[in-house]
Amino acid sequence: MNPTLGVCYYPEHWPEEQWAEDAARMVHTGLTWVRIGEFAWARMEPEPGKFTWEWLDRAIEVLGNAGLKVVLGTPTATPPRWMIDKYPDMLAVDAEGRPRKFGSRRHYCFSHLGYREESRRITRLMAERYGKNPHVQAWQTDNEYSCHDTTLSYSDAARTGFQDWLAQKYQSPDALNRAWGNVFWSMDYDDFRQIDLPNLTVTEPNHPHQLAFRRYSSDQVVAFNRAQVDEIRKHSDAPISHNYMGRVTDFDHFKVGADLDIAAWDSYPLGFLLDRIEGDDAFKARFLKQGHPDNQAFHHDLYRAVGRGRWWIMEQQPGPVNWAPYNPAPLPGMCRLWAWEAFAHGAEAVCYFRWRQAPFAQEQMHAGLLRPDSQPAPALAEAAQVAEEVAALGRLEPQKADVALIFDYESDWAWQIQPQGADFGFFRLAFDAYRACRRAGLNVDILPPDAADLSDYAVVLAPGLMTLSDPLRAALAAYKGIALIGPRTDTKTDELSIPDPLGPNIPGLDVSVALTESLPPIVTEPLEGGGEFRHWFEHFEGSAPVLRRTAAGQPAIMGTKHLRTLAGWPCPETFFGLIRDLATEAGLTPMDLPEGLRLRDTASHRFVFNYAPEAQEWQGTTIPAAGVHWQAR
Repeated sequence: MNPTLGVCYYPEHWPEEQWAEDAARMVHTGLTWVRIGEFAWARMEPEPGKFTWEWLDRAIEVLGNAGLKVVLGTPTATPPRWMIDKYPDMLAVDAEGRPRKFGSRRHYCFSHLGYREESRRITRLMAERYGKNPHVQAWQTDNEYSCHDTTLSYSDAARTGFQDWLAQKYQSPDALNRAWGNVFWSMDYDDFRQIDLPNLTVTEPNHPHQLAFRRYSSDQVVAFNRAQVDEIRKHSDAPISHNYMGRVTDFDHFKVGADLDIAAWDSYPLGFLLDRIEGDDAFKARFLKQGHPDNQAFHHDLYRAVGRGRWWIMEQQPGPVNWAPYNPAPLPGMCRLWAWEAFAHGAEAVCYFRWRQAPFAQEQMHAGLLRPDSQPAPALAEAAQVAEEVAALGRLEPQKADVALIFDYESDWAWQIQPQGADFGFFRLAFDAYRACRRAGLNVDILPPDAADLSDYAVVLAPGLMTLSDPLRAALAAYKGIALIGPRTDTKTDELSIPDPLGPNIPGLDVSVALTESLPPIVTEPLEGGGEFRHWFEHFEGSAPVLRRTAAGQPAIMGTKHLRTLAGWPCPETFFGLIRDLATEAGLTPMDLPEGLRLRDTASHRFVFNYAPEAQEWQGTTIPAAGVHWQAR
């Protein structure tokens, strides 16, 4: 694979006479790809049925003739104002029952079938017109599904769609009542049309009711995306992508990704550090201008799994953003580091957002590769440097990791619905496990929850998967490496009930969770020999060997040579120690990397990334702050 660079561009924002100059500068910088079109519906169809394609025809020709490959986005994240007049009920409704309004973006409800058909229509017309255009080398559907909390909608369309979905899934109200335990609090239904959406109830709605609505809502994203993919494939052989977001789990990305060729995600390390990632003030101050040392890598590995090996960065932060609580500028060198880290994790392309900073509208404070006056912004030189380095280094081939981490979107929903504690969830637990592996210098592959073959990995981690799929349950039972599950793994049915027998229920693992307690931040559960659990602790029963105990003598880890389960949530130091010991036992060679120094191996090279704000040593080489070093393996 030869990595490439690209940029996001909005020709409709700039005078047409400027396009050719912009395209030439992009090529001179070393860029290959240019993404356009994803917000331009009102320019394509200013009135219903009245099309003005000519400007887009010319833009594609200008960019393509300059030597750029076009990623053409469908414009369905920004339906024009006339669409709201046509379908006033297409707007999403929030959990408080308030309709969302026109005036920004993503103003639609996935359940609205009329708007879904409009989205299919504009996609079909674009595919018919540009599907065989030699300059259009890839497609993007919509833009950032779920952004601005738009997956869950409590509209009339969602209510009707949900009722129909329930009828198809359960077939009879009696079956639904039994599955949901509706005998509790006299919640039985006689007809599917009686079932409302799980919001505005006096206290929390029934947990399986909420989970069903999350599954339904995710399925609507899948159906909406599939409608566009089906139209594009009729007219184009170019690969199709979608640009997912960081730490967004509101829909099942694996199921959306099954219809796509490429998984892309939008990487904004500084915004994520302040807006979406846990950490104390000292940690965030230390990495304020670099981003969390493990967040980008986690999402690279996650979306490589979603894309079944093919993935991109569709939007890479080039400078200050406009949407985080505070918006610092990256440390010099970070735009280069972020791109190389993506390539080391297998990215085919890294596209910066955006070419020129807009001087108007909502994102005018979001930096680009150029300033609003067209002068170079700091990231332009770093992008050009990466392009030169990529050309010199040549092909990079992925390397199978030694450690696998299972990630499950439905488990994240289950933790949110039934948290049993106030300040943690599935994503955070999975990320803690990943961070421990990264500190140990281990490469990680993230796998979907239906993984059926684990034999390629020395160590498998499956923390917090509330319900195991049948393929994964069988794979864990047959696995000959070392697997670590828990806490909370396989402790609920797929309807969020407590199973009988008590979980986890994996053949060959005689352990069950007899009692669960969540721990407030003011206390922990100390372990014998040092270390501690926080947030969560389970009381185990069973005949499996006790491999480690708490300071009070209760089982902390139980299991066999090949399959073990954690009773609690390890603190970071304890998690690292557990991962280091498992890796050593499995025949790997773990390290203890200093804070901010991280590794990633490809088939031919080892990459070293220094996220720290000061230089650090690596095997006799000084890696500067925000620096990247690679060496042949």
